[in-house]
Amino acid sequence: MEANANVAVTLTVNGVSHRLELDARVTLLDALREHLRLTGTKKGCDHGQCGACTVLVNGRRINSCLSLAAMHGADNITTIEGLGTTDALHPLQAAFVAADGLQCGYCTAGQICSAMGMLEEWRAGWPSHVGEHAPAEAITAAEIRERMSGNLCRCAAYPRIVEAIQRYAGDEGAST
Repeated sequence: MEANANVAVTLTVNGVSHRLELDARVTLLDALREHLRLTGTKKGCDHGQCGACTVLVNGRRINSCLSLAAMHGADNITTIEGLGTTDALHPLQAAFVAADGLQCGYCTAGQICSAMGMLEEWRAGWPSHVGEHAPAEAITAAEIRERMSGNLCRCAAYPRIVEAIQRYAGDEGAST
């Protein structure tokens, strides 16, 4: 007799609780896309190498393709749908539009979620390979490129993505 591999999990996504009955092996990415129909988070490589599936879990960025949904019952998950709407863009989304930081748009949700998490890491003083930074200094393009290196863009919109993040960080105060 085969054991039942299903688990009951309650995921809090974009401030809304969802009770799901899932196979224990379902990734967070597949739970979001297939079970909750939140398709803004994209499945790119399915190996954690492209960043298209990046979401925020308790404010920290993760590759949702590498994490099991069942692990996140006590977490607050934010997807691109939770940041803004077409009628009321989040300021970072608006910066991407203003800087033309997207072409095909496939990687954009992951880029934006990753940038949100990356800027929190910057504000918290997390080090990077670029070097240490003083709490009051603005984030540099080199720092953004290093910290966003896990998010790939096949259209090569990188200069515009960096510009969008710098614009948002400058408006919001990346070092506050």
